[in-house]
Amino acid sequence: MIEIFYKKDGQMMVSQSETDFAVIPYADVIWIDLFVPSGEEKRAVETFLGTTIQNRAQAEEIEISSRYYETEKAIFANTSFLSPGPDEYNEETVSFILTDNILTTLRECPLRSFTDLQRRLLAFPTMYDSGHVAFLSILEQRIDLDADMVELVSKEITQYNKKVSLGEDISEEFLVDLNQLQDNTMLIRENIVDKQRVISSILKSPKYPKEYQPRLNVLLKDISSLINHTNFGFERLEYLQNTVLGIINLDQNKIMKVFTLVSLMLMPPTLIASFFGMNVRFGWFGNAGWSWVLALTLMALSTIVIFWIFKRRKMF
Repeated sequence: MIEIFYKKDGQMMVSQSETDFAVIPYADVIWIDLFVPSGEEKRAVETFLGTTIQNRAQAEEIEISSRYYETEKAIFANTSFLSPGPDEYNEETVSFILTDNILTTLRECPLRSFTDLQRRLLAFPTMYDSGHVAFLSILEQRIDLDADMVELVSKEITQYNKKVSLGEDISEEFLVDLNQLQDNTMLIRENIVDKQRVISSILKSPKYPKEYQPRLNVLLKDISSLINHTNFGFERLEYLQNTVLGIINLDQNKIMKVFTLVSLMLMPPTLIASFFGMNVRFGWFGNAGWSWVLALTLMALSTIVIFWIFKRRKMF
């Protein structure tokens, strides 16, 4: 799918056919959005822009030289966008191509920041006189969404912290959820740092108009603030994880303490029973019957003495 946003008589127009490149003036085009494009659509855009569009494999490479680079005609920037899911976040790579005053985007999933920009372009056409402004608007909207995700993760960390403080049962599912939250926080941070790298590279580019540098600097400040929040979130998660592990260790120590005390309490009666069993003739009637009474009495007294010693030393 292709959407071409261009100005005509002061109004923002939209075309969804690559054949319209033949009648749309190059200077009037603001934004070309390629959403899961066909081969014909990509080739038409490449012909119109006079440059080559990256494929998905090239856009997803992690090398800095592949994520951002410039040619004589264009700036190529690839960055990741996150989409919140029920349990985890989905990461999608988006390619940006800036050619003269035209922004071209290549993506393979619907994104809220792109939908919002499309609505704003049609509602306020005078605010968008070039693709550079559209590019900044996408980044600003995306960073706002990243801030919302950071805030959501912070609230989830607070909820887990309250559960631990209230002494709720810490099960295996709780630890798995905590680990998933840590992975989500790490993914958000990587996503934010990736945008910081792109914006820093654009600030150094002689191809990007200097008049937009103040807005780029503001975005960098916002990103730095978000990175600080994610770092603090990591510290809270690490502290919470250590607390949970400490509680688990304490519970295990209590269980082992009970088993140890029970074993120690049963050792004297066991010794007495073994001694009498080897050296005394037992019976149910006559004088031998008193042997049972004596053995049981000694066993009970030894258990009571051990219990009293443990109680006195506050080992219970």
